[in-house]
Amino acid sequence: MSAHAHQHDHDGPARFVLFGGKGGVGKTTLAAAHAIRLAVAGHRTLLVSTDPAHSVADLLETPLGPEAKPAGERLWALEIDPEKDAEAYVESIREDAREAVSKAVLPALDRHLKLAVQAPGTAESALFDRFTQLMERCPAEYDRIVFDTAPSGHTLRLLTLPSMLGAWVEGLASQRAKVNKLQGMWRSMAGVAEPEREDRVLVRLRRRAERFAAARKRLHEETLFHPVMLAERLPIEETVRVIAQLGEAGIPVGDVFVNRLWPADATSAFMAERVAQQSDYLEEIRRRFIDYDLIEVAQSARDIDGRAALDALAERLGPL
Repeated sequence: MSAHAHQHDHDGPARFVLFGGKGGVGKTTLAAAHAIRLAVAGHRTLLVSTDPAHSVADLLETPLGPEAKPAGERLWALEIDPEKDAEAYVESIREDAREAVSKAVLPALDRHLKLAVQAPGTAESALFDRFTQLMERCPAEYDRIVFDTAPSGHTLRLLTLPSMLGAWVEGLASQRAKVNKLQGMWRSMAGVAEPEREDRVLVRLRRRAERFAAARKRLHEETLFHPVMLAERLPIEETVRVIAQLGEAGIPVGDVFVNRLWPADATSAFMAERVAQQSDYLEEIRRRFIDYDLIEVAQSARDIDGRAALDALAERLGPL
């Protein structure tokens, strides 16, 4: 496959593996199977899911939360809840701001921050914040981190965020430094001696900027992005676009996964297996959704619905 030609543009190991593609192409399943392959190959592997449907927990048959839980030999997994993270992220900004602004503007600030939690981009910033924190745990705690990422548009915006945020934070930091200096001058002129207190907002902004800068460097040097697509027109075009955007962002592309290919010899045995499973589900669906119009759409062979099937898929994908 031509993707292999530029698979390893970087010299170091690909410590971070990102799976991306349109919604519904099977990124979550492939990311989980890939994490198992890495663990089997001897790497301490952390699988990070951003999937709100908790399907990774179902696949691994392990209840997951925001902290890493063991999910097999040399394998750990956690689930990020972007909404909860966005709330915590905005709350941390609010804590900083409370110290930095006068009491009079606090109610207005709170109203603004309440809206900010729902604003597009906040969840993404929070998610990237979390990504960068997790990246710092590698290679000390984990050898590899596999991110089952959000659909490609969001992911790509996240991957180009660090440079923008870095510049923004630096600008903000220098502004605050000027204000602090000015306030210090006024105080000394007025003869008000106030002990030099550390500007916590400034310190946190700088720390965040440094973390983002480090993450950006590692995205270029230690990361592989695996595009996932189906053998269909729209996913093909989408993948071409994604690979071009990754090139512009300087993020190396790994193997391209073409998922859910029907066997070339789709014989009646294959069909009978599929139909048997499907008709049971279909009966249940018709029974439980009796009040709704159902649009029944045909699809392909058995679901990957638990750990045994996931392990079998990982095995089928072969060793690393």
